[in-house]
Amino acid sequence: MAAIYGEEWCVIDDCAKIFCIRISDDIDDPKWTLCLQVMLPNEYPGTAPPIYQLNAPWLKGQERADLSNSLEEIYIQNIGESILYLWVEKIRDVLIQKSQMTEPDPDVKKKTEEEYVECEDDLVLACQPENQVKTLDFDVSENRTEIEELPPIDHGIPITDRRSTFQAHLAPVVCPKQVKMVLAKLYENKKIASATHNIYAYRIYCEDKQTFLQDCEDDGETAAGGRLLHLMEILNVRNVMVVVSRWYGGILLGPDRFKHINNCARNILVEKNYTSSPEESSKALGKNKKVRKDKKRSEH
Repeated sequence: MAAIYGEEWCVIDDCAKIFCIRISDDIDDPKWTLCLQVMLPNEYPGTAPPIYQLNAPWLKGQERADLSNSLEEIYIQNIGESILYLWVEKIRDVLIQKSQMTEPDPDVKKKTEEEYVECEDDLVLACQPENQVKTLDFDVSENRTEIEELPPIDHGIPITDRRSTFQAHLAPVVCPKQVKMVLAKLYENKKIASATHNIYAYRIYCEDKQTFLQDCEDDGETAAGGRLLHLMEILNVRNVMVVVSRWYGGILLGPDRFKHINNCARNILVEKNYTSSPEESSKALGKNKKVRKDKKRSEH
């Protein structure tokens, strides 16, 4: 894919096999652009499909559903085969048709290339289980089993690239109040408080509702919080909060900054035994997706 699409194709997280490609209706003069982010389970393409997200500020409602259905149909028609190229070209065809029919709104035209790549609004996670994951408001009343005590906080090994430094901090949490307490404690550290960005995400499992209470914060690093939360969903972690501090060194890192943020978070989650290996997590998600696909095929 990198050989075919060049700079349009980028690696988000090599360890988890997460990739992103920017797709436009016209390379030289794009009117409509969409980012396809995929995670490839170990069983792909044999028995599991890619887990994907469609990211674009204009993609909403029925238009999003129609495009997702088209990708689903391509997978069903080509089970066992590599379908990324087919997906990309299908999306490009949709964008070309859209370009011929309509002009983008002024707000869409103002979007820069980097904003398109970073846009994480309206994420579509094709791998969600039947007990749907829910993002709930940051309200301490949502969890009945509040614990007032400040949980222990661990600090990961920093990663430095081109004078920018990234460091992850982790704490077990079972209620939103503990999330606030952890943040307050971290900000007592002058070095952490002075970081350019303190990106965080948390996931708390509510036994009574069988749902996840989760949220994230970019802290000025556009889409970083959503990407961090997505990683935690992929790894299927629960009752934990991860904060990644970034100290900007004056040199733009482009997409590499997301790779470092995710790697910091992954390393400390694995180190503190909050997750199985990336391979096992990918296998579980791929299996879940395959079951849903087989069910859909049988209905037809």
